[in-house]
Amino acid sequence: MTDLLTSIQAELGLPLTPLTFTSSGALPSAFAVTDLACASIAAAGQAVSELLHQQTGRLPGLEVDRRLASFWFSSSIRPLGWKVPPLWDPIAGDYATKDGWIRLHTNAPHHRAAAEAVLGACIDRKSMAAKVAQWARTDLEQAVVDAGGCAAEMRTWEQWQAHPQGLAVNAEPLVQFSAGHTPQNTIWQGSVARPLAGIKVLDLTRVLAGPVASRFLAGLGADVLRIDPPSWNEPGVVPEMTLGKRCARLDLHDQTDRQVFESLLKDADIVLHGYRADALERLGYGAAERQQRIPGLIDVCLNAYGWSGPWQNRRGFDSLVQMSSGIAHAGMLSQQADKPTPLPLQALDHATGYLMAASAIRLLAERLNNGLGGSARLSLARTAKLLIDQGPGSAEPLRAEDEQDQGMLVEQTPWGPAHRLHVPLKITGTPVQWTLAASELGSHRAQW
Repeated sequence: MTDLLTSIQAELGLPLTPLTFTSSGALPSAFAVTDLACASIAAAGQAVSELLHQQTGRLPGLEVDRRLASFWFSSSIRPLGWKVPPLWDPIAGDYATKDGWIRLHTNAPHHRAAAEAVLGACIDRKSMAAKVAQWARTDLEQAVVDAGGCAAEMRTWEQWQAHPQGLAVNAEPLVQFSAGHTPQNTIWQGSVARPLAGIKVLDLTRVLAGPVASRFLAGLGADVLRIDPPSWNEPGVVPEMTLGKRCARLDLHDQTDRQVFESLLKDADIVLHGYRADALERLGYGAAERQQRIPGLIDVCLNAYGWSGPWQNRRGFDSLVQMSSGIAHAGMLSQQADKPTPLPLQALDHATGYLMAASAIRLLAERLNNGLGGSARLSLARTAKLLIDQGPGSAEPLRAEDEQDQGMLVEQTPWGPAHRLHVPLKITGTPVQWTLAASELGSHRAQW
């Protein structure tokens, strides 16, 4: 745990702050998943602590609960009398090819359509499995990617180390920081209780890392406005990931909506986005354009496979990166299983989300100090390297969740009432809490 947190602190440029870890145990995994959860949440807390120290002269203490951190890396919401929709499309998952394994990610309709354009229409997993079995894994991965879909063959860590993209990711820092050039006068509008009050966050991210980051920022008082395309939906994660945010829709191919978007962008303090490296550039909102439009902008971006190498523009998700990078293969060997064995949850997404939040807060502290914005780039694949390098974690099991882990307040959501688990991070004098319940995508107007 200490080595993992020390590595993150060094990458983020965060000093040591008073920090306590409570409870014990770990999620069952070939890797130190609970340590990663605790260290990434702690890093976000340390960024808050350092911001408060800079602005008030007071350095608050931090406490991270291992059990709650592990639970939040899965989900925090506990519905009362209703169920969260399934996370996965019925045909998403791992399939045996004629020479190995591949994972197909088909949650988005256009990604499923791409897979079916290659394999033919599939009514269920059985029919999909029969079609996949006729392919070699590398050929099928490339065919689905070429069709605009998402797929990843299962590679070993050694194969990933020798792959051009694995080599590129290994050469990247965990967080790539760049300084802004145009100063802007900025005055801290926050308080010890709500350190990010007055900060406008334009959230252009989707499942799951970016929404984790913006949810954390909202819990510290930031005004978070999430923007989605008109037809996008992710019902399995919306109740979890829209907590504390307002959610609107804009079509960036429509001229009127582009004008609305540009007015939002002009007034944003922080922009989070998880588009592929070239996607916003094609829309006319590339990194250089964003910095030019908004002096002092804090720009935090993530992608799946890193920011250099042949796959930097490849579509990807946590589960695919686990297949590509050797995590699913290592889990299979550890469990002596006959199929890919990924992490017990989407730990790369969640950890990267908290590291994004920490990066944004660190950049905000710098802007308050010197007036300059800046940018940070992160990737799921580089977070995977961080986890793999750490090696195995504790074998002591976590104590099972119970009602004492849930807050007393009932959150009234559009789907029904729910409880939230207690937050795993305690910052002395600064509660992480949300004033807005989770909401449907597109349920608010696109305005600050």
